[in-house]
Amino acid sequence: MIESTSLKEATDLPKKQRFKSRKRQKRIGQIVTYILLIGISIVLLAPLFWMVFTSLKPMEEVVQFPPTFFPETFQWSNYTETIQAFPFFQYMKNTLYITFFVVLGNVVSNSFIAYGFAKIAFPGKKFLFSLVLATMMIPGFVTMIPQYILFTKIGWVGTYLPLIVPSFFGSAFNIFLMRQFYLSINDELIEAAQIDGANHLFIWSHLMVPLTKPALITIGITSFNGAWNDFLGPLLYIHDEDMYTLQIGLQSFQSQSSTQWNYLMAGATLVMIPTVLLFFFAQKYFIQGMDLTGGTKG
Repeated sequence: MIESTSLKEATDLPKKQRFKSRKRQKRIGQIVTYILLIGISIVLLAPLFWMVFTSLKPMEEVVQFPPTFFPETFQWSNYTETIQAFPFFQYMKNTLYITFFVVLGNVVSNSFIAYGFAKIAFPGKKFLFSLVLATMMIPGFVTMIPQYILFTKIGWVGTYLPLIVPSFFGSAFNIFLMRQFYLSINDELIEAAQIDGANHLFIWSHLMVPLTKPALITIGITSFNGAWNDFLGPLLYIHDEDMYTLQIGLQSFQSQSSTQWNYLMAGATLVMIPTVLLFFFAQKYFIQGMDLTGGTKG
């Protein structure tokens, strides 16, 4: 009996050693992965830290050579002076106004159009969807001049309409993203709603929209970032200084002879805060929304 017990322990010993070895290798692999991710994150975030630290330096320290990464003296007054240098809050209100309607237009139009391509059968659907995707290959600079001529002819130049109205007509990538989500939703849900007398508008607004919340939030985040950081659009279409956005306001710190880098970096930091906060609080939905196989399956 004693010999059988010792024999069993002897056979179990290599198994335990192999288990501990695999566990140790897994732990080492995790440590190496974390070190690599931390290193890559530091490299990617270095320009962001440089911008923030530059915003806290006096101008003499910004232009000194060799440059220093950390400020020798933290000059917090750069932020108050930046806000006072141009109508910061007026420009922020203008930017929020444009951004709100751009986000609203993108969320509503792309969701509605994608529902038609995913769940409604009509002649030429595949051809039209292919045509929509083909527009992704056209650079924005190609259509910029024709759009400007069109908006000039209809009298929209000098208003916010050229910046807002196009968002209510959808975009190819967002339509594709929403369509993939709709395709993952079982058609039986729609059929059951139709049996109860619901039309497509009701099904889209009350059934599809709640089920595709991650994709809608993703579109909202990307639309917010695009509208909030847009510089070329307001520069082309807005001529009245009272209607300027924050991105145009930051140009006041640049001239042909010199640039006030500390004020410019302070303004850029302030402008960046809303986008960082938005992504921080909505990153879970953003990651889910970029999963093209998301939605309700089965």
